[in-house]
Amino acid sequence: MRLSRYFLPVLKENPAEAQIVSHRLMLRAGMIKQAAAGIYSWLPLGFKVLRKLENIVHEEQARAGHIAIQMPILQSADLWRESGRYDDYGQEMLRMQDRHGRDMLYTPTAEELVTDIFRSHVSSYKDLPLTLYQIQWKFRDEIRPRFGVMRGREFYMKDGYNFDLTKEDALHAYNRHLVSYLRTYERMGLQAIPMRADSGPIGGDDTHEFLVLADTGESEVFYDSAVTDLTFGDRDIDYDDRAQCQAILEEFTSKYARTDETHDESLFNQIPEERRRVARGIEVGQIFYFGTKYSEAMGATVQGPDGKPHPVHMGSHGIGVSRLIGAIIEASHDDKGIIWPEGVTPFHCGIVNLKQGDEEADAACDNIYGALTALGLEPLYDDRNERAGGKFATMDLIGLPWRITVGPRGLKNGVVELTCRRTGESEELSPEAAVTKVAEIYQGIA
Repeated sequence: MRLSRYFLPVLKENPAEAQIVSHRLMLRAGMIKQAAAGIYSWLPLGFKVLRKLENIVHEEQARAGHIAIQMPILQSADLWRESGRYDDYGQEMLRMQDRHGRDMLYTPTAEELVTDIFRSHVSSYKDLPLTLYQIQWKFRDEIRPRFGVMRGREFYMKDGYNFDLTKEDALHAYNRHLVSYLRTYERMGLQAIPMRADSGPIGGDDTHEFLVLADTGESEVFYDSAVTDLTFGDRDIDYDDRAQCQAILEEFTSKYARTDETHDESLFNQIPEERRRVARGIEVGQIFYFGTKYSEAMGATVQGPDGKPHPVHMGSHGIGVSRLIGAIIEASHDDKGIIWPEGVTPFHCGIVNLKQGDEEADAACDNIYGALTALGLEPLYDDRNERAGGKFATMDLIGLPWRITVGPRGLKNGVVELTCRRTGESEELSPEAAVTKVAEIYQGIA
């Protein structure tokens, strides 16, 4: 993409309404624009990152054997009355009536709707296990929406639902989701720690939240510092291997890590003092096992091997796709702007032409742009007639991990400058070598 043809409405000043770094930088980098309190339009740069995160989630869900569907944003209140949650959910649920006077609601979560789909089409244990998921817009009418996409009213979320014959089968689905989430977050350049949490209005006894440590986190968290040394890495996982999935769950959840709702001071004090940590965390996902809560209430049964009807055991599993962008920025920025991890960057590399209109510089930039594109990468070429300082400031603000700077002086010596956004380190390379190095960096990124 050539920046002269792109829609990137960056701001020089910090917006007064932005209280935290991610909100401030998303507005300044032209990623979002507020449409109403807690509701945002996603502009091209922000939308591009949103789609990158969504694709990673889809890929890891497919790897775990989960099946994508798409459910409507509006639901009938009758289903929620059937489960008993319609009156219990509270004022966060946006309720409305259609023109015929039928009670409707804007989806905050979809356990009832997916259970209705299941009970309409599945009747035998031979069709289990089954996990269905979607990535869809949701709405919760927060009393005080703030922090941009971190605590908005409208948000983009992956919500998945498993259906299993027995509790043991459903707990394997729980473990499978935990493993797939660990892979998902690491691909995004995040360390998301699974922490024992409270189930809230969804219900159930088994639940873990995934939290990214950040000073602006909405939750107080207590943990053993040893959990931050754990990495998932490039493990070869068989998601049907119950023992392997259970072992990974135990590896990542055996050390103390809890949100304030489930914190146990006596257990926390058993950790060696030098490893006790109290911090803030941003929730980016949660997994639940809630047994037969919805299946019994809504008649979602299957014929078991004994020929008798059995209510299925269920769980739900969410990833906040839109709030992940805020979490990544909170975890990865400096005083100049965003620093995108390579796995989620909107463009793989920036190209800065120091002297637009210079025949040799223009030709070199065009060649680099064409070479990167031919290798399947997406460069962003700043071909505007702007001063060099303004071009560098824009690139630093939007946070592309790598930048190739091209100018007449360097070209006389046959070199361009390749700069790493994270470290600020630069090296002079031939244009061909710079392209090769950028390609090699991204070659190993799934």
